Amino acid sequence: MKEAILYEDESVLLVHKPGGTAVQTRQPGQKDMVSIFKNYRVQKGEEPYLAVVHRLDQPVEGALLFAKTKDAAAGLSRQFLERAADKHYRAAVWNQNRRPLFEGDRGELLDYLLKDGKNNLSCVVKKGTAGAKRAVLSYEVKKTYKDMAEISIKLETGRHHQIRVQMANAGYPLIGDLKYGRKDPEKESEFFGFGNGIALCSVKLSFFHPKTGKKMEFETKPKNPVFQLLHTHPDIV
Repeated sequence: MKEAILYEDESVLLVHKPGGTAVQTRQPGQKDMVSIFKNYRVQKGEEPYLAVVHRLDQPVEGALLFAKTKDAAAGLSRQFLERAADKHYRAAVWNQNRRPLFEGDRGELLDYLLKDGKNNLSCVVKKGTAGAKRAVLSYEVKKTYKDMAEISIKLETGRHHQIRVQMANAGYPLIGDLKYGRKDPEKESEFFGFGNGIALCSVKLSFFHPKTGKKMEFETKPKNPVFQLLHTHPDIV
């Protein structure tokens, strides 16, 4: 996993989490990012402290930031809580809505989401529904390929499964997302196969260094083969 490290110093560790690997899990025998990189620190002869300051869904890949000290954890957690840290995503969606997306389109989605913790789901509900939270994201369409589109997304809020729920509700479900997306596993697997996670990647993360105060900004690219296939063979569908 050392090749997954994007940046590291005495205070922070930034890695590219692969789709399908949990950030942290209680499942016995299942590897997660925390245990992997705690072991990495032990192998380097360091104290195996590693704090989770934000999360990515298990099927989602991309930039994931950890704190290596308690002071750094407090500062970074505050930034994510107060929205001082910016998160940008890249997604591939099915573009078969009655109002299709076109390259260059920009928009904003504002919904109210209600989390069902028992079933690990969220859904869009009416404003004023008890327990619902406001969810906002902005997007820009980068490319389209017949019945698919690649979009960049900036989260304005951080809700449970937010991108997956809001895009599906708008009629543009994420490729590979069988929980919120198309209930058509044969179509999903015909071109892209399973085991690669959802076509969603945290591609850009910016925050202020917890020790120096310097603004840090890092980018990574999706490794999910959906994106490579779309760029190389736009007529596969």
